[in-house]
Amino acid sequence: MPITRPVVLCFSGHDPSGGAGVQADIETLVSHRCHAASVITALTEQDTRNVKKLLPQRPEDIISQANTVLADLDVKAFKIGLIGHHETAAAIHAILLEHPQIPVVLDPVLAAGGGAAMSDRQLLATIVDLLLPRTTVLTPNSQEARKLAGLDDLDRCGLALLDKGCRYVLITGAHETTPTVSNRLYHDRRCLETYHWDRLPASYHGSGCTLAASIAGLLAQGLTPVQAVAEAQEYTWNALHNGYLAGKGQHNPDRLFWMEAGV
Repeated sequence: MPITRPVVLCFSGHDPSGGAGVQADIETLVSHRCHAASVITALTEQDTRNVKKLLPQRPEDIISQANTVLADLDVKAFKIGLIGHHETAAAIHAILLEHPQIPVVLDPVLAAGGGAAMSDRQLLATIVDLLLPRTTVLTPNSQEARKLAGLDDLDRCGLALLDKGCRYVLITGAHETTPTVSNRLYHDRRCLETYHWDRLPASYHGSGCTLAASIAGLLAQGLTPVQAVAEAQEYTWNALHNGYLAGKGQHNPDRLFWMEAGV
């Protein structure tokens, strides 16, 4: 019997240090036995410490590349990561409008792990107005949730982001000062579940990419959003727990930990 792999189309930035962006997506999706197709939204100059330069790609090229892939491959999920420019967000929105049946996982990358800004007010507004209503699962960290919702209390943020059109909102808590990491899943105008994870000692480059790509891969495999969110967190925690230092900054998640452990 021929091998088949569900296809996930990733709208991702390129990280030349290999820790985040499209490379993180590919490693994660391979781990979930998916085929990763990709459209690069922005080139970057960055290392494991911070982003130094952001180079958005032309919106017309993003649309053209995506349409060529979608005409050929049976895409089962979209994963959106670094956007970088409001015209890029509008281009992605145009693609989503043509394929409303495909679930969308959006990781709203608003700042780099080292703190460099990756968005402005116009991009933020475009994400809220155009992309959130098309999003199946939104995966902001607590800082991103506050920026998107314009609120401080995280429960209020989760509900506000649902009101803006997302079906599910998973707010991650690694940026908070709590002893354990608490991730909260919102759906149907309420907090559906709170997940607690041991806080790891290091900081990580590409953890958000890993979580969102994992959810997208599991949706492509046919899991429900709630199942995908739960399993993706476990996969991501294990990738972080097995993380390693590739450079002089943040740790890289080991997204292939399962292979190296002989699982």
